Amino acid sequence: MSDTLRIVLAALSGFILTFVLLYFLPFGKTLLGHDRGRKYVEGSEVNIGKPTGVGIYFSLVLTIVCACFCKGGTGVYLILILTFLMSVIGFLDDRSATPWGEYSKGALDFVVGILAAIAFVRFLGSSVVLGITGSEFIVNPILYAILAVILFVVSINATNATDGVDGLSGTLAILSVLTLIAASYIRGTLTVTGLVLCVSLIFVLAAYLIFNRYPSKMLMGDAGSRAVGFFLAFLFMYLKLPFAYLIVGLPFLLDGGLSILKITIGRLTHKKIIILKNIVTPVHDHLKKKLGFSVPKTRAVICLIALVIDVIYVALASVVGLS
Repeated sequence: MSDTLRIVLAALSGFILTFVLLYFLPFGKTLLGHDRGRKYVEGSEVNIGKPTGVGIYFSLVLTIVCACFCKGGTGVYLILILTFLMSVIGFLDDRSATPWGEYSKGALDFVVGILAAIAFVRFLGSSVVLGITGSEFIVNPILYAILAVILFVVSINATNATDGVDGLSGTLAILSVLTLIAASYIRGTLTVTGLVLCVSLIFVLAAYLIFNRYPSKMLMGDAGSRAVGFFLAFLFMYLKLPFAYLIVGLPFLLDGGLSILKITIGRLTHKKIIILKNIVTPVHDHLKKKLGFSVPKTRAVICLIALVIDVIYVALASVVGLS
């Protein structure tokens, strides 16, 4: 099978399988949970009762498609297993009668992140390329593993917190992956396996967005957002551009990441220190509650900002590359 055919088949099978599963939602009535709404989240009441946790379907498709069409070796297959494990963890929370505590989920994030970091360093190395300059160097494996755990945990939680507006998290993830493809192509780190992994995620999410566009019919839940965040971190590492997440993933960090930071600082200081007092977080809630933006407008504004950041990043990488 040619490389081009593998890429095309990964895209088509990812899209078609996800679309079919989400259209019919097999065993949905007994398998899926239903959204309970979220405390302090502006407009979350409109989602109450919608099927949630459908991310378990597209995470399964993503895992199978990537395993079938990529030739990444043991390291990649282990990460794929952990990706689906992250989805299962989120899924169990989605359908739980009582939401899991943040500490419990945080501990699980760290455990899976540590396992993923060890597997990555052991089988895929610790080589890093700076996206803007193209400088390549080897990071000490222990330091790389520590930084990898941080990236996994941050990406998981930032993506999860961003998933509060119809179509937002999925669209931002697709934009991030498209930018990663362009940047890694410019820097010469893009491989066929890397492209298969990226394309699979793009088309799986594209199929999901058909059902999640405003007004959404279903929600990915933690089963989707946590798996997508985990897989995004892996892609940046696999294509040797982990530090690019600080720029390309900036929309996730500013929207969802600030919420996590605000909550964490508040809890660690017993609410003696509250940052961003005048800003509702996640930021998409600030746009809706304080500025009166509609859901489509909120998604459009954040995605437009993300697109501008991505274009500037790719342009800078291209200019430096040519020089």
